[in-house]
Amino acid sequence: MSPTPRAWLRLALTPGIGPVGFLKLIEAFGSADAAVSARPAQTEKLIGREAAEALHGEAAAESVDAALAWSMGEDCHLITLLDEDYPSQLAEAASPPPLLFARGRRELLARPMLAMVGSRAATAQGQRNAGDFASALAAHGYTIVSGLASGIDAAAHQGALAHPASTIAVIGTGIDRVYPASNRQLAHQIAERGLILSEFALGIGPLAGNFPRRNRIIAGLARGCLVVEAGTASGSLISARLAMENNREVMAIPGSIHNPQARGCHRLIKDGARLVESVDEVLDEVGRLSAAPSAPAAAAPPQASPLLDAMGWEPVLADALADAVGLTSGEVYAMLLELELDGRVASVAGGRFQRLAQN
Repeated sequence: MSPTPRAWLRLALTPGIGPVGFLKLIEAFGSADAAVSARPAQTEKLIGREAAEALHGEAAAESVDAALAWSMGEDCHLITLLDEDYPSQLAEAASPPPLLFARGRRELLARPMLAMVGSRAATAQGQRNAGDFASALAAHGYTIVSGLASGIDAAAHQGALAHPASTIAVIGTGIDRVYPASNRQLAHQIAERGLILSEFALGIGPLAGNFPRRNRIIAGLARGCLVVEAGTASGSLISARLAMENNREVMAIPGSIHNPQARGCHRLIKDGARLVESVDEVLDEVGRLSAAPSAPAAAAPPQASPLLDAMGWEPVLADALADAVGLTSGEVYAMLLELELDGRVASVAGGRFQRLAQN
């Protein structure tokens, strides 16, 4: 948090200001404290009367109190643009959100990320492709970013959850809400083993205008954006366009000419997106993270030794390891990620992990 969090939070959480208005106020007054202390007539010139009145009203102070109280919960974080672990890729994007609510494994924000998006009304094959690609890419060390929607988003999250690199869900509601409600269990799993992000104040529902803002964050976080399956009216095309505008790699999986849910992908390919048919082709675009197979394995960090000892030589669940070594699931997943990238453990069927013998 910044040294003066209340003023920063008040600007970030006041309805009608948004990232652009926030920047105008900081540039005009020099700091969040000065902007909040300014007379309403001064701020009105920059953000309009309604937002200026809201900034100086009681509801704004109550939103700050609620956010600070929420941040006292387990694995609940408020992350500002001033924080060292604010995602660097997002900070470089146009109009980055000044505040992020985060629940789960905050350290994932430092990982290389890849966005996977697509249609809510996905075909069964599209959902299988999303899960398979997400699982394979997470096994290569990429944290998969998506929007917790039905269809492609949900399948991508589920595919990545079995790996330590895991997944980040960027949502278009307050972080205390889940939309759609059918993904409530999935959201719980992501909060435990991955990360949920939102720029919206607590209690904010699924308003239509929130989702383009969510898509802006998805595109800004990731090195590249893979559109798995999308019709021409799919909101996932917004993420792809934003990724292009931010000079990110954009890729699309082709489909049948008779499938309307593939036409958005085909349009993207015509517009310059890379046609990909395999995980290897995705990695050719965004880069490979794993060490070469011939590279000698580095010594395991001291804190990983008890974890390796607890694993034995049979496949084991991460939650069972957490109980065995007295760590949280998030801590164990972070260590498993490093061990997987070092070639010391491997993800296997059923969300289990297998210790690998070293030469």
